[in-house]
Amino acid sequence: QLQLVESGGGLVQPGGSLRLSCAVHSFSLDYYAIGWFRQAPGKEREGISCFSPSDGTTYFVGSVRGRFTISRDNAKNTVYLEMNSLKPEDTAVYYCAASRTIFLGSTTNPDYWGQGTQVTVSS
Repeated sequence: QLQLVESGGGLVQPGGSLRLSCAVHSFSLDYYAIGWFRQAPGKEREGISCFSPSDGTTYFVGSVRGRFTISRDNAKNTVYLEMNSLKPEDTAVYYCAASRTIFLGSTTNPDYWGQGTQVTVSS
């Protein structure tokens, strides 16, 4: 069974930073677009960032572009989301996700996703 396990969420003040981690079990990162969805209160779950192993391109929705970065450590089978200059509207449950296709901006469920980790941006 494939599994994604997120960690690193918490409470942070506006303008602060947070790094999320995703441990990937039972499959290679080489074969999937991998990244992050988030779901804010009262909103649909939306793909906000991912990369394609085929060409190394990273993608971000406009609301986080320039503030968030994505990276991976293949030896540890771990992906990261570095979030900077956080805003209250970034408050959401963040899900690590993997799909066969790029899912930037998608509200369709990815092929695989984790249990989610809560990020709250508030004074």
